[in-house]
Amino acid sequence: MTSDPNLDTGLPIRLLHDRVLVRTEGADGERRSSAGIVIPATAAVGKRLAWATAVGVGPHVRSIVAGDRVLFDPDDRSEVELHGRAYVLLRERDVHAVAAERVEENSTGLYL
Repeated sequence: MTSDPNLDTGLPIRLLHDRVLVRTEGADGERRSSAGIVIPATAAVGKRLAWATAVGVGPHVRSIVAGDRVLFDPDDRSEVELHGRAYVLLRERDVHAVAAERVEENSTGLYL
């Protein structure tokens, strides 16, 4: 890869190895139903995966680029604050799926 995707977002860090920095969607734990009803974080549900947008990737990440939507387990995360905004730092192996336009039609988009 010729350009560092972290420079495009203005982040003050350079990710190492197989790390992926993501920005979560919506408030922590809060989600919306398909009808638009806000379900608070205190509502009891089974284990649920979360979607986030990748904003930076390390040099050894193979399946994810900045801008991809990724599916991960919110219980296995490390949070970091940059410029007053909270981000989640993951390893590529902790990402369960990738949703991006470049994923081929016959491909699952999964990192196994």
